[in-house]
Amino acid sequence: MAITSTNMGRQPSPWVEADSGQAGALPTDATAVQIDAALLAAAAGLIVRVPGLPSPSFEALEDGEAPLLTPCETEVLAAIADGLSNKAAARRLGISQHTVKFHVESLFRKLGAVTRADAVRKGLRQRLFEI
Repeated sequence: MAITSTNMGRQPSPWVEADSGQAGALPTDATAVQIDAALLAAAAGLIVRVPGLPSPSFEALEDGEAPLLTPCETEVLAAIADGLSNKAAARRLGISQHTVKFHVESLFRKLGAVTRADAVRKGLRQRLFEI
């Protein structure tokens, strides 16, 4: 976790890049109380920003970008990526084959995929899971 200080618009940038690994940015004259609050917020998974400055990280996603998958759908997608059949995925996840089939159909619909390989490719491209 990293929180950087900023000179309010001068280098370094006060914006937190989504993939920068930073949990936030504070002004260089931040008080001890502000620093403590920022650390607690970052530890809770929040992003800390300098008040009053826009953040490009908080723009709305386009409809076609990352669909919302349930945790079970994500697990099934990872099992598909591992090359498992519905039966093997069901065994691994402790659910029925029918439930796996239901999740696979839901994945196809949400990802706009037509094959299992296509679903994995689209899931990886959108960073919905890791191999």
